[in-house]
Amino acid sequence: MRFDILTLFPGMLEGPLQASILGKAVDKGLITVNLHNLRDWAEGRHQVTDDTPYGGGDGMVMKVDPIAFALADLKKQSPQSRVLLMSPQGKPFRQVDAERYSRDSGLILVCGRYEGYDERIRSLVDEEVSLGDFVLTGCELAAAVVLDATARMVPGVLGAAGSALTDSFSDGLLEYPQYTRPAEFNGTCVPEVLLSGNHQAIARWRRREQLRRTLERRPELLDTAPLTDEDRRFLEELQAATEKQDT
Repeated sequence: MRFDILTLFPGMLEGPLQASILGKAVDKGLITVNLHNLRDWAEGRHQVTDDTPYGGGDGMVMKVDPIAFALADLKKQSPQSRVLLMSPQGKPFRQVDAERYSRDSGLILVCGRYEGYDERIRSLVDEEVSLGDFVLTGCELAAAVVLDATARMVPGVLGAAGSALTDSFSDGLLEYPQYTRPAEFNGTCVPEVLLSGNHQAIARWRRREQLRRTLERRPELLDTAPLTDEDRRFLEELQAATEKQDT
């Protein structure tokens, strides 16, 4: 899969792309990441990419023409790539988006700076993406998050093929608790069921712990998660027990 990142600060992204799983994926040719300096498409001796806003106001605004020229060139190289504009005004990025993007042939991520974008830039992209209801000094870190979350869904990137299938949000719920050696530490023991070797019992325990943890920490996820009748009965039991304790 191909990733193109359009930014004023390519150096901010070089480190993360050389380390750990992403670095290995690049070395294996599973993903290709190209960092592009937006100034390469800016006109004039000073390669200006921003200007003062029409109508007045504080800050500087990203100019439309350098981004338009850059996207035109990148789309020639990778016509099927989806163009994402990183923006706090965009749709919140979710795991389902990472899964969806991983099925594309490529992504072009546009990283803004300063006060914001010339509004005409929005017509040049396929989607606007946000990490949440907060503002960063620039969009490079947000682009790195989208790249990382998407790349790990590309077949072969993760060492264990099934790792991503049990992640939080992969089935609409938070992940179940995980344990490893030692079996006892400071008086706290690993749940006996995980040591039993009974795979059916383990699967049932893990599902119930997913439901319990999601109810406790992110109950709104249960509104859209695919739940079985057994799941719903268990949640009703949990809620009844909680209400009993509160009275």
